[in-house]
Amino acid sequence: MKEKAVIIGGGLSGSLLAICLAKRGFEVELYERRNDMRTGKTEAGRSINLALSTRGIEALKKAGLADQVLVDAIPMNGRQMHSKMGELSNQPYGTAGQYINSVSRAGLNLKLIQLAGEYPNVKMFFNCKCTNANLKNNTATILKKDGTEIQVSGDVMFGTDGAFSAIRSEMQKMNRFNYSQVYENYGYKELEIAAGIDGNFQIEKNALHIWPRGEFMMIALPNPEGSFTCTLFLGYEGTHSFANLKDEASVLEFFNTYFADAVPMMPDLVKDFMDNPIGNLVTVRCSPWVVNRFALVGDAAHAIIPFYGQGMNCSFEDVKDLDDLIEQHYPNWDTILDEYQKARIINANSIADLACKNFVEMRDLVGRPEFMKFKHVEHDLCDLYPEHFKSQYELVTFNTSPYSYAQAQGSKNEALINHIIEAGLDADLGNKTLILPLIEKYK
Repeated sequence: MKEKAVIIGGGLSGSLLAICLAKRGFEVELYERRNDMRTGKTEAGRSINLALSTRGIEALKKAGLADQVLVDAIPMNGRQMHSKMGELSNQPYGTAGQYINSVSRAGLNLKLIQLAGEYPNVKMFFNCKCTNANLKNNTATILKKDGTEIQVSGDVMFGTDGAFSAIRSEMQKMNRFNYSQVYENYGYKELEIAAGIDGNFQIEKNALHIWPRGEFMMIALPNPEGSFTCTLFLGYEGTHSFANLKDEASVLEFFNTYFADAVPMMPDLVKDFMDNPIGNLVTVRCSPWVVNRFALVGDAAHAIIPFYGQGMNCSFEDVKDLDDLIEQHYPNWDTILDEYQKARIINANSIADLACKNFVEMRDLVGRPEFMKFKHVEHDLCDLYPEHFKSQYELVTFNTSPYSYAQAQGSKNEALINHIIEAGLDADLGNKTLILPLIEKYK
């Protein structure tokens, strides 16, 4: 029998990691602070629907789970923007046949927990909170629901316990541990557009909907039963802020002013707004991710804000890369863990940068004529020169190139497209003799 692996945190990355390790024959113990989702008792009101794309799908394929997860997913071919007056405009995500998948965070986590539970070499313990860890002797202290404490240990320990990781907190006490935590001045609330009569979709099913309003925005992702999970992103303070939406009248006035086309489809708007908590948006960066036989995975290592749709995909890619390295180098854990953090830290930092930049794009730029012209040229280049030009979004979302490469090439693409527009060449995009040398120049 192979060694024992202890996983602290049973969220998306932790449950997927448990499955991957179990498939390789490890004895796996997973400790999760929340209730067992299989009992039907789950937290509500804090879950942004997730956009599953190529990186996450590849990780699920490696674990043999992609088909089971995608059966409930809804393809989204692009963005549909809703102006303040209710006018619609569309921006495809990529070339024909490219789409991202709307999935429920809670539903996906439940499915992964259920699948992990099918392995006899996986033991899962719920209502078990990690309070501290001893990084030198491979142990962690777990506080159980009844108030008792236990010590757990393994040959290798993984911290998959989220943005406020207890394992990372222990690492932060070390010398030369780099850590940053940056909160946006925005929070979010989860709301809902209800399904129509007979469960039909009241707005376009296969799109990610955005109501961009400059300083704030609302998005909506489809659910299988015909509803949409909506998320309002709004400042904590200021003229348009959560601070000024304290009663039914102020909430209705705000939504009727800025999201009038959505209000008739949101029968529980006021109740959802009042009942659901305000979620925080935080970016966490740290290094190293590995101390002795402890390793951070997922949000514990790199929490990012959700505006590139890559938080889950990046975490799943952590698991896939880690599993690849186990396949290549086991039982040499020193090599496995060292190569893991070398490969992942730079890329996690890149997607964190891109997510922050995309927040401004989604909130403020998507409805502007100059931005729409930029995206039109970009999309035409993707269609006309698929072997020579890929957008940054395509490299991030429909590709497995390193995030750091996508970030660098995206800056070059921006310079190329601005050159084309400023030189008035956007009417000549089909002229290969003219355009191909430019594409090569900006690679």
